[in-house]
Amino acid sequence: AVKGVEICYKKFVYIMMNKPQGVVCSTRDGESKTVLELVPPEMFREGLFPAGRLDKDTEGFVLLTDDGALAHRMLSPKTHVPKTYFVRLRDPWQENYAQAFAEGMTIDGGEKCLPAEFSASVNCPDECTVVLHEGKYHQVKRMFASVGNSVSALRRTAIGALQLDNSLKEGEARLLTDNERKMIFSEAEII
Repeated sequence: AVKGVEICYKKFVYIMMNKPQGVVCSTRDGESKTVLELVPPEMFREGLFPAGRLDKDTEGFVLLTDDGALAHRMLSPKTHVPKTYFVRLRDPWQENYAQAFAEGMTIDGGEKCLPAEFSASVNCPDECTVVLHEGKYHQVKRMFASVGNSVSALRRTAIGALQLDNSLKEGEARLLTDNERKMIFSEAEII
């Protein structure tokens, strides 16, 4: 404590953010607002960065940290941490999508994707959930393009077993608990 005020030291900080559209997952950008600019001052510290990226027009769960080892482990091709996305499509989903995603499709440019999980919405023919175990550039959009459809809205809802906190409004953030941090890796497949 300093002058009666308790000081709590944490070696690393782990922040869950609900990223809105139009914000860039970067530490700095000359043209657009970055996720770091949305971090509340009481949570901000030097060295903070987004562990992984979401496209500018994609919203949802972004993990911000200053723990490079955790970010490397989470993003490493050897640790397939699943990332779950809610997708709204231009056209209704087709029955063959589940098999195409499960087999590991080849997307434009000849890139082979790892098998992914496709779950169709029962109530909305243009909505679905996709779980990826890797993170290629614009991967969800490119996968749907390869089956003749396109993405009209994309939102990351989970990293590993850790769900985005539904109480966080767009642009809001909160610190993770130790148990929540562990949930990121609880469903990972280590190769």
